[in-house]
Amino acid sequence: MLGFLPAPLIGLIAAMLLVLNSFFWVPILLLLAVFRLMLPFKMARLRLDPLLVRIAEAWIVCNNGWMALTQKATWDVQGIAGLDPCGWYLVNCNHQTWADILVLQHLLTHRIPLLKFFLKQQLLWVPVMGLAWWALDFPFMRRHSEEVLKAHPELRGKDQEATRLACEKFSLIPTSVVNFCEGTRFTPSKHQLQQSPYRHLLRPKAGGIALALNVMGDKFRAILDVTIVYPDGAPDFWQFLSGGMRRVRVRIQTLPVPRHLACGDYANDPAVREAFQQWMQQIWQDKDAQIETLLNTGP
Repeated sequence: MLGFLPAPLIGLIAAMLLVLNSFFWVPILLLLAVFRLMLPFKMARLRLDPLLVRIAEAWIVCNNGWMALTQKATWDVQGIAGLDPCGWYLVNCNHQTWADILVLQHLLTHRIPLLKFFLKQQLLWVPVMGLAWWALDFPFMRRHSEEVLKAHPELRGKDQEATRLACEKFSLIPTSVVNFCEGTRFTPSKHQLQQSPYRHLLRPKAGGIALALNVMGDKFRAILDVTIVYPDGAPDFWQFLSGGMRRVRVRIQTLPVPRHLACGDYANDPAVREAFQQWMQQIWQDKDAQIETLLNTGP
């Protein structure tokens, strides 16, 4: 709608609307979260958590409003039919840009329960939003490198405990747990550094998704394998705000929960860990081929 304006002005308007939207809803969210903190009882959480979710969904709906005002992207989406807003889901997605989060929220809000992400520990200190993510029980992970974990294996246990506690909270009301298995956003330099065997993806990390399945495997209705492709190049956050996302293609595949893996001990059983990694690698091979196809498909 505002596509006739210069891109920097569109970006400024979008940023102002995002900030205003956040400053309206986040204080309400925090007030309710503090009240919940004062009542550390399961019954209080069962009553208050749905209200927190409604506030977060209202924030997302308002974000969708300014996106409709400032974006003129062409959306090509398949696989969102038949989803259940009252069922638990584990969402697995490739990750290229901060815009991925807004794309997922735009497409899946009210189609499945509120998306809750595994976040890096540093994001807790993001002004305003860090507190909002804390209020919504998003798990904050330190995500140490494999070299650090080998030298200090006790650090692995801390992340596992944080994930376990978060998943136990998620099991109280319908929730969609989102895990970016690459652990970070894709860039050509990271791809080269990892010597990734995939053309369009970094190597997947199975630990987070394995622990989520171990704790909540009996709750999850299905796994949603989401593939996001930007045929004109993944926009950074400012490019997204400025209307620089011209086309986005999203494919969502509903996969069954691997019950035989969900009940295994990923952390301590090498056979389970090997089976889980092979399962994850097959998903990643299919996703990599799908990205190649979507990039080479015409308008």
